[in-house]
Amino acid sequence: MAKSKVAISLEESTLVRLDELVKKQVFSNRSQAIEEAVAEKLARFEKSRLAQECGKLDPAFEKALAEEGLSEDSAEWPEY
Repeated sequence: MAKSKVAISLEESTLVRLDELVKKQVFSNRSQAIEEAVAEKLARFEKSRLAQECGKLDPAFEKALAEEGLSEDSAEWPEY
């Protein structure tokens, strides 16, 4: 996948901590560490947003909607 260069500013203490991780070979370089951190943060944000949207649903309505089709099809279901 193509990559683009960006310039960022970090607090000195954050940069020192980042460089320690690179020095310990947790990450091969600063770019890899920052890329992984941003990707992880975006994934958590997306998961959180999904949870927020699901929280807006009306459980009673969703249950009724889910069960609506079951009553018609229940005779067609195999017995176990």
